[in-house]
Amino acid sequence: MNQATAVQNALASAVTRVLRPLVRLLLRHSIPFAAFQELAKHVYVEVALQEFALPGKKASISRASILTGLSRKDVQRLLDGEGPDSAATAQEYNRAARVLTGWIRDADYLDPSGEPLPVEFDGERSFATLVKRYSGDMPARAVLDELLRVGAIGRREDGLIEPLQRAYVPQAGVLEKLSILGRDASDLIDTIDHNIQHGSTDPRYQRKVMYDSIPSRDLGAFRKLSAAKAQALLETLDGWLAAHDVDDEPGTLPVPRSRVGLGIYYFEEPVTAPDTQRGST
Repeated sequence: MNQATAVQNALASAVTRVLRPLVRLLLRHSIPFAAFQELAKHVYVEVALQEFALPGKKASISRASILTGLSRKDVQRLLDGEGPDSAATAQEYNRAARVLTGWIRDADYLDPSGEPLPVEFDGERSFATLVKRYSGDMPARAVLDELLRVGAIGRREDGLIEPLQRAYVPQAGVLEKLSILGRDASDLIDTIDHNIQHGSTDPRYQRKVMYDSIPSRDLGAFRKLSAAKAQALLETLDGWLAAHDVDDEPGTLPVPRSRVGLGIYYFEEPVTAPDTQRGST
């Protein structure tokens, strides 16, 4: 078996594992194969045109057809249609998340013990000023309604607003959770792809710790420990990123920018057969 065949076989095996939980999710929400196939075609064409054009040449339907294996007619049909767009949902998620994380780490909004203070909606140190500081020109009322809706904040009997969670994670909205799936899973795959291509010269951090013989009685304790440690790390990193996330000064040239972050996730599954693999990877 040559190297190219070995790589294709390994990729096919990896994609099969990626698709299994995705197909489970699609079937649970009544998305048939034909709909998934249409989505896959659209993404194939989009990526081929945007990222695989020949140097010095404009991307073409013919080029996309050759790369994807789709007919020119099919490529044109897909280009004439409209693909899914989650930009607006992503923006709402990011701005609401920034307000909440700002609230739990900004010294102006913390009591002497480091806990977030309840605030009024308007005033010198209020929810409105918090939104202005961390969400730019987003209407404070819209952010308030969103965070109230997902249960991240609440109103006390005295009318003050207080955070109920330390992170923005939609509790009831399937649409928001599915949007998070699209962003977080694609970020992880992008990182793995980058490390495959450039890991020897420009690696991006990608690690996990896993043991496969943990008694079920201990899972609750590890969930609690891992959540606390992960949240503490994310809050530290959020503070650094927020301090460096600035707008261009009026009258100055814009500086190159990047979207950057670090994600942490928890997983578990029952062990069906003895195994010896454990530790960090």
